Amino acid sequence: MALSEVEQLLAVEEIRRVKYAYLRCLDQKTFDLLEDVFTEDATASYSGGKYHHEGRDGIIAWLKDKMGSEGMLSSHRCSHPEIELVSDTEATGVWALHDVVAETTFGVLISGAAFYEDRYVKVDGRWRISETGYKRSFELMQPLDAAHVTASWWATDGQSSIDA
Repeated sequence: MALSEVEQLLAVEEIRRVKYAYLRCLDQKTFDLLEDVFTEDATASYSGGKYHHEGRDGIIAWLKDKMGSEGMLSSHRCSHPEIELVSDTEATGVWALHDVVAETTFGVLISGAAFYEDRYVKVDGRWRISETGYKRSFELMQPLDAAHVTASWWATDGQSSIDA
């Protein structure tokens, strides 16, 4: 690899930022911004391959369909990145995922953990996700009966409806 140690560290940080942007775009439903994190020919394989999609447009269309509702409130957090530079323009990554989804339309709370396995490529000077996917460690679902939403990015503009 021709990259210096500093260039390698910068590459790893750029890859982290791409993954973080992916998670933020999912949770804020800014699906148009997801175009910047994927390569055009990216693939995604969620839930151990149960949901597999080819191409950036197909991935984004599926995510928008499944997560686009304002009643689908999500929080995706990835940590413990294990990023390996394969070459100056290719890398792999493994991330620990913890997610919580309140699906208010159906009245369920879903939470779980998984490990993402990603591939990244540098295109036009920017790192992008070329493959992503996860296999669940576990997933829990419970009714939302005892809970009610007091704040939402969309319904309350992110402000709590509870007076302090």
